[in-house]
Amino acid sequence: MAEVVNMPRLSDTMEEGTVAQWHKKIGDKVEEGDLLAEIETDKATMEFEAFQEGVLLHIGVEEGNTAPVDSILAILGEEGEDISSLLSGGSSSAEAKTEVKEEVLESSSEPRQENSAKSEEPSNGNRVKASPLARKLAEDKGVDINQVKGSGEGGRIVKRDVDEFKSAPAPRAARPQVNLASAGAAPAGMSYDELPVSQMRKTIARRLSESKFSAPHFYLTLDIDMDNAIEARKSINAVAPQKISFNDFVIKAAAVALKQHPVINSSWAGDTIRRNHEINIGMAVAVDEGLLVPVIRNADQKGLATINTEAKEFAGKARDKKLQPSEWEGNTFTISNLGMFGIETFTAIINAPDACILAVGGIKQVPVVKNGAVVPGNVMKVTLSCDHRVVDGASGAAFLNTMKGILENPLNMLL
Repeated sequence: MAEVVNMPRLSDTMEEGTVAQWHKKIGDKVEEGDLLAEIETDKATMEFEAFQEGVLLHIGVEEGNTAPVDSILAILGEEGEDISSLLSGGSSSAEAKTEVKEEVLESSSEPRQENSAKSEEPSNGNRVKASPLARKLAEDKGVDINQVKGSGEGGRIVKRDVDEFKSAPAPRAARPQVNLASAGAAPAGMSYDELPVSQMRKTIARRLSESKFSAPHFYLTLDIDMDNAIEARKSINAVAPQKISFNDFVIKAAAVALKQHPVINSSWAGDTIRRNHEINIGMAVAVDEGLLVPVIRNADQKGLATINTEAKEFAGKARDKKLQPSEWEGNTFTISNLGMFGIETFTAIINAPDACILAVGGIKQVPVVKNGAVVPGNVMKVTLSCDHRVVDGASGAAFLNTMKGILENPLNMLL
């Protein structure tokens, strides 16, 4: 008997997935445990193995297309088996089958028009196969849907085809009239590209918006004298088999300071404040499509060499989109370091559910006063973004001063 394979939920924050690649094609025999497809989530591209066996009878989401969690990804069954009832929810008509598939391929949030079959009939009586979303996008862009070549099943036009369609600009009179101020459109005569939004970028936008507009942020900035840290790093790297970075110093110093200031290592939970026992530091890593935050667990219990090894490994996995859920979940504090890009100071948006995030700038040579004399010094600015529901100014300042003391006297990391 045929079985539906649903779009899996591959992470706790995943709401929809994009099929990056199919490893089976319609008609192929599928065994339990076979690699069926690669699915792009909001965090990574992950391999999805079959939990059933049978012949692949139907692909519900073509490569490059997106569908919500639990929608039809594929159907497995016996060769030649009738699956029309699964596709149409009880109806075997071609029209019902098309409508169900359109919903899966495009998005469950796109409303389906009641008269979609009628609207797809051009004046010459030949049916143009196009999804509602593709048709609406073509209308918004002033594209003649009849000129677009469909890449979907049976030549059906999908959103991707409209996005990639190139033609001479339509006459301005044919373009729909919109309110530029409300729609965010470019003024007439301006040229621009419209880029599709990846699952990762959608999730970044949603989560950071929720954080910024729900958590009352305040910011504390402090200068840290890095002269001793520079000398300590030189001494360590002269004998160590692997080169320790300043970022490793910052992660370790933050972890030690968090142990002394557990209020910073906390989360807002509505009616309660969660005081975390483990110190798991998220490390913001820039990737092509946005930002990923792998987690160094129990960082307070690890030495600089271990932190360095994990940081390099996670950064590589993040850029290759190979992080696993266990490697990005469970952060209690986050560090975002832009010092290597020449940034002196900046503020960061709190990475929920953390109560704080530390923005780290680059080390800069500046004149400093030591023992009453102005001398060259190496200063690093750090800014702590705090959720005022959990952390007060005095608590945040105390944490930063403890961290400052650790970095200015690196031997304190060993205590």
